[in-house]
Amino acid sequence: MSKKQLNLFDLSMIVVSLVIGMGIFRTPVTAAARAGTPSIFFLAWLVGGVIALFGALTYAEIGSRYPVTGGYYKIFSYGYHPSLAMAINCIILVSNAGSTAAVGVIGAEYIGRFFFDGGAPESFRQAVTLGAVVFFYTINLLGLKMSSRVQNILTLIKILLILLLLASVFGTHPLSTSHIGPAPMQLSFWKALGFSLVAVSFSYGGYQQTINFGGEVRDPSRTIPRGISYGIAIIITLYLSLNFVYAKVIGFEQLKTTDSIAAVLMDHLFGPSGDTVLRVLMFLSVLAYVNVSLMSNPRVMYAMAEEKILPAVFRKKTRRHDVIVYSLTAFSAAIVITLLFSSTVEKIINYTIFLDSIGFATSASTIFIMRRRRTGEDRPIYKMKLYPIIPLVFILAYLCVAFSIVWSDPWSGLYGALIFACFFALYFLARVRTRPSGGTNVT
Repeated sequence: MSKKQLNLFDLSMIVVSLVIGMGIFRTPVTAAARAGTPSIFFLAWLVGGVIALFGALTYAEIGSRYPVTGGYYKIFSYGYHPSLAMAINCIILVSNAGSTAAVGVIGAEYIGRFFFDGGAPESFRQAVTLGAVVFFYTINLLGLKMSSRVQNILTLIKILLILLLLASVFGTHPLSTSHIGPAPMQLSFWKALGFSLVAVSFSYGGYQQTINFGGEVRDPSRTIPRGISYGIAIIITLYLSLNFVYAKVIGFEQLKTTDSIAAVLMDHLFGPSGDTVLRVLMFLSVLAYVNVSLMSNPRVMYAMAEEKILPAVFRKKTRRHDVIVYSLTAFSAAIVITLLFSSTVEKIINYTIFLDSIGFATSASTIFIMRRRRTGEDRPIYKMKLYPIIPLVFILAYLCVAFSIVWSDPWSGLYGALIFACFFALYFLARVRTRPSGGTNVT
C-alpha cells in the first residue's frame, strides 16, 4: 500500500503546477487574434474557466470515489476496457515526455541569453534540460514528500511571477513595440469564439492528472475534491486577472500581434532590468513543470504494470522512500531520448491534441459508470451538486473542442486516430506475452 504523504496544500500546488505551464504567457496572443474583439476574448476565457471548474468538480468526485495511484489510467480500465486505457495513456506518456523536453529547452533558452548574445546553441539547451531532468530525478528518488515540498516552492515562485505581471498595470516605463507582428484575419462570432476556446481550453488543461496521486493523499474523500477545487479557483482567478492586465497594459489590438507579452509587461514594470527578472523567474517556472511531470507520469506506468500491461518491474518501489523507481527511471529516460528527436516529437504532440480532447470527454464520462455502480459509496465520498448537468456540459465542451480541431486541421485528427489505433492494437499483442508477477519492493 502506498504511503499517504500528500496534504491539502501539497495537492492544491500540484494542481496549479499541472495547469499553469508556459501557455498563459503565449496563448492569450493566439486567443486574442482568433477572437477579434475584447468581448469574445474575455468571454472565451470566462467560458474556459467555467468549463475547467465543471471538469474539476467531475474529477474531484471521480478521484474521491476511486482514489488509487495512477488514477487517470485506472478509470479508463475500470469504466471501459484496459485496451482503451493503454492506448490513451500511452499517447499521453509520449506527449508528456515530449512536452517536458520541449518546455525544458524553452527554459534553457531563457538562461542561455545570459551567456550567448545570439541565442543559446542547441548543445547548451540540451545540456541544461538534461541537468534539470537529472536533478529532479534525484529529488524524486528521495520520496514523494521531498518532491512535493520542492514543487510547493517552485509553484509559489510561478505564482509570484504572475503576481509581478499583474503589478505591471502600475508600471511607468514606456512600452516596447519591438515584438509586434502581422495583423490577424477576422472571423465570424461563433467561429472566433470556438477557435479562441481551443487555445484557452488547453491553457486550463492538466488538472485531470491530479487523480494519479489518489493512492498517496491523506483523507482522499475530502482532500482530493478540495485540492482540485482550490487549485482551479486559484488558476481561474490568476488567468482572468492576467488577461485583463494584458489587454489593459498592452492594448487589445496590440495584444493580437505581440510575440512576448510577458517580456513587454516586465519591461513596463522594471524597465531594462525587467528582462533579467523575467529570465530567472521563467526558468524557475519551467523547472516546476519538469518536476511535476516526473511526479505524475511514472504513476501512470505503475498503474499499467499493476494490470500487467507493462512488465511487473515498473511497479516496484524502494523500501525506504516508497519510490516507483523503475517507472521514474524509464520516464526520465524517455524525456532525455526525446531531446535527440525534438522535431519528430513536436509532430507527434500536434497529432495527439485531438486525442487529448477525446481523453477528457471519455475519462469524465466514467462518472456516470461510477454512479451507476455506486463505486466507493461504502465510505464517505464527495458528490457534486447539479449532477448530471455539470459533467454533461464539460463533456460536450471538449467534444466541441475536438470538432474544432478536426475542422481547422483534419490531418491532426486523422494522424491522432492512427496513433491511437497502433497503441490499441499493441495492447492485444502485449496480452499474449507471459510475465512473472514479481515483487513490489526493492532495496
